[in-house]
Amino acid sequence: MLLQISEPGESTIKEACKQRVIGIDLGTTNSLVAWVTDGSPVVIGEDPIVPSVVYYGPDDTILVGREAAKRGLDSPRETLASVKRLIGRNLSDVESVRNLLPYELVGDDRAVRVVVGDKEVSPVEVSAEILKALKLRAEAALGGTIEGAVITVPAYFDDAQRQATRDAGRLAGLEVMRLMAEPTAAAVAYGLDKGSQGTYAVFDLGGGTFDISILKLVDGVFEVKATGGDSALGGDDLDRSIATAVVGTLANGSDLAHRKHVAAVVAEARRVKEALTTAETALYKVQGAERQISRADLREYAKPLLDRCAKACRRVLKDAELTKDQLDGVILVGGSTRSPIVREFVAELFGKQPLSDLDPDQVVALGAAVQADVLGGGEQQVTLLDVIPLSLGVEMMGGIVEKLIHRNTTIPSGATQTFATYADNQTGFVIHVVQGERETAEACRSLATFTLKGVPPMIAGMARVEITFLVDADGLLKVMAKELTTGIETSIEVKPSYGLSDEEVERMLIESFDFAETDLAMRNLLTERVEGDRILNATRGAFASDAASADHLLDDDVRDAGIAAMRDLERAMAGDDHLKIRAMVEALDLATKPFAQKRMNRAVEAQLHGLTLEEAESQVSH
Repeated sequence: MLLQISEPGESTIKEACKQRVIGIDLGTTNSLVAWVTDGSPVVIGEDPIVPSVVYYGPDDTILVGREAAKRGLDSPRETLASVKRLIGRNLSDVESVRNLLPYELVGDDRAVRVVVGDKEVSPVEVSAEILKALKLRAEAALGGTIEGAVITVPAYFDDAQRQATRDAGRLAGLEVMRLMAEPTAAAVAYGLDKGSQGTYAVFDLGGGTFDISILKLVDGVFEVKATGGDSALGGDDLDRSIATAVVGTLANGSDLAHRKHVAAVVAEARRVKEALTTAETALYKVQGAERQISRADLREYAKPLLDRCAKACRRVLKDAELTKDQLDGVILVGGSTRSPIVREFVAELFGKQPLSDLDPDQVVALGAAVQADVLGGGEQQVTLLDVIPLSLGVEMMGGIVEKLIHRNTTIPSGATQTFATYADNQTGFVIHVVQGERETAEACRSLATFTLKGVPPMIAGMARVEITFLVDADGLLKVMAKELTTGIETSIEVKPSYGLSDEEVERMLIESFDFAETDLAMRNLLTERVEGDRILNATRGAFASDAASADHLLDDDVRDAGIAAMRDLERAMAGDDHLKIRAMVEALDLATKPFAQKRMNRAVEAQLHGLTLEEAESQVSH
């Protein structure tokens, strides 16, 4: 066949030549899969929305999606929904929602697991089942094996949650090309569809997470200026608020406390919430009791949750150094933004009507498909510049934090800094990696600890270690340490086994502002105490060394002055005035300066002894 003519959009030749790559929106409530065909992203399936629900039946039967959701009312203990809220978490992280879930949670400080029937499954395994279903759907539509996928995650997912999502993709048999922040995916979809330029806020309120991001769109480059949100806030919480408020007023309200009824009353609350999207009132019916619910009631139930959204939005605008008037628009993402009360709230908060041209349920999957097409060698030309949501650093002596990569730094990124030994004859470095905005390690989240061994014993400050942080495009961190004298090095990929709790997410950012002055004062105090300890130890060691030497360099008056200065420094270090400590350090340095000069002269003389003039000059120049 020399020539084949097809109608526009119906040719299969070009599609057969390109990689089969897909974009997946792995949502808390619903999931979708999309791909790019003829230059445009489209969702796959006549009914593209797949409920993020998995049913574990007898004889290893596993159902995903709408069929699983139907089983949920009759078999709540065998049906798992909203598991995305558990992924990358430990048991204590989800303590606040355990009683609201229709299934039992078990686990420890490493990871949470879900009891389903007579077995336990991890959130990673449950998410993998959803991804498998989406993969099979895509393979059936595209006519072959899927060669790669971009999976979206909330912008506020931490390293553990991102890694767990990637693991779920691999378990589902997917080559995960990249993890992509959901707000960024939405901006990509809008930017390509509308040719938008300017600065936009992406308000993403899904079933289980809330993200707010500020993005700048210029000539195909999508740069995230700031991001924030709450990884445990979404439409599911509104459903539970409705259920808690309404069921408590019904005759059988006490049944809400029983696990077997939770799924039914929450499902009815969700139905009523969705009905109020187009109607002014809806009838809530559960266990033979009824109550009429109005939009005004819904607005009252939603107010505490929307107040949390507003706080995060104001914080992100401050981080981006923008006012709401400087925004060119607000993009709505997530099924919860269909609600009129949410849209009214967003319009009032930002002072402008939000954009809702694209389906808020589909927009994230469409953006992910575009990015997958870019990575798969497609024709789209898009550059994504995402950011790190929380600062990354190492713990220093005294418990202070040295930040190597600051929050809202564009990724992928890296940073290198050199540190010296604190004590004489130190033969190793313990490197404690932390995440957060506070100035002390105890107020930040610990990510990992590892040790660089084999450092040659030297006097304090002579051995130096170079620490490098590398954050890849998925936001995952690798830390490398290298001792510069010997070249000995080690590295670690930071893969913590659990994520940030709701309280930690809120605390890390809010307290970084609330305690900024206190933290700075504490950092100054700890820094000066460390320096005070260092000079005290060095001075005591030098005095002891001189006393044991046959050739004394320490005069009596210098010794007496030094001892007095050391006592003054010790008293200052017992207090909390860092300026006084610094002054006493300087006073000790001045008191012992004659002794230090003699020691230095002797060291230089010993080093140059027996050398010719030319050799000595060469030594000095080096």
